[in-house]
Amino acid sequence: MKSIYIIIVLAVSAVAGFFNLKLPENEKPQDIQKEVVVNETIPKPEIKVLPAQKSTKILIVGDISFDRYIRRVSNDKGGDFIFSCIDDLLKSSDFVVGNLEGPITDNASISMGTVMGTPANFVFTFPTTSAELLKKHNISLVNLGNNHIGNFGMEGVASTKEYLKTAKVGYFGGLGADEPVYRKDGISFISYNEFGGQSPKKVALKIVEEKKKGNIVIVYAHWGEEYVDSVPRLRSVATLFAENGADAVVGSHPHIVLPSEYIGKTLVYYSLGNFIFDQYWDPEVMKGVALFLDISDGKITHKEFPIILKKDGRTCPNY
Repeated sequence: MKSIYIIIVLAVSAVAGFFNLKLPENEKPQDIQKEVVVNETIPKPEIKVLPAQKSTKILIVGDISFDRYIRRVSNDKGGDFIFSCIDDLLKSSDFVVGNLEGPITDNASISMGTVMGTPANFVFTFPTTSAELLKKHNISLVNLGNNHIGNFGMEGVASTKEYLKTAKVGYFGGLGADEPVYRKDGISFISYNEFGGQSPKKVALKIVEEKKKGNIVIVYAHWGEEYVDSVPRLRSVATLFAENGADAVVGSHPHIVLPSEYIGKTLVYYSLGNFIFDQYWDPEVMKGVALFLDISDGKITHKEFPIILKKDGRTCPNY
């Protein structure tokens, strides 16, 4: 019992001694400061964000008619049938531009069922559903400056414009100098109608006006002779347009594909041929070209897509 008492006393003394133990002043624990790691600011490389370059993709096609045999096929199979094998190409662009070769009216067709070559065979009027059909297949801009737009007089022209407006299809050109310019996405489309009283010089002045706005200028020219290569005569007109600033000149009316070239920096397609038409009597009138333009940063790149008119009324790729 005495030995246990001694052990307890010794243990208590040891603990007391431990707590009374003093360290030298210079060995006292100092306040411990946590090391603060400061991340040095490393300059980031300067990234210049350039404004996005707007690219506009346009498909330009030739002559479009919804009368005669095309009207009959549309009545039997529906208007969409005409576009059924070319629709993917049409919808690959932001919008399509074509030459609407006649008025849209509620008049009955005069030409349907007539003998080829007779006067009545060349008098066109298109169904009132034509504008909606164009819009549905991405043809949202049409040239009205041609030799058939006046087949039903000024009343027919006015009717055409109303149907196009309702369907939200833009238009430019007409009879005489009627609304020759249409502006869209920084691009000015100018109509030149050789058969409508327009002089090339007035069109050249219009080109200059549009270039002063900073726009790309595309001239849609309805010119030349049907079924004939009239490039030697047309080249002088195209040169006038090019010298006054046109970025591209695209032609229709000959109903055949004519050569293309550059005049300086101006792209010229003298005729795209037919796009939707009921001409099947010669392989050349059954051919056409759809011209794809990619416009970016004020520059134009292009590619052409051959097309062919099928005898069932459809227009199809030929590549």
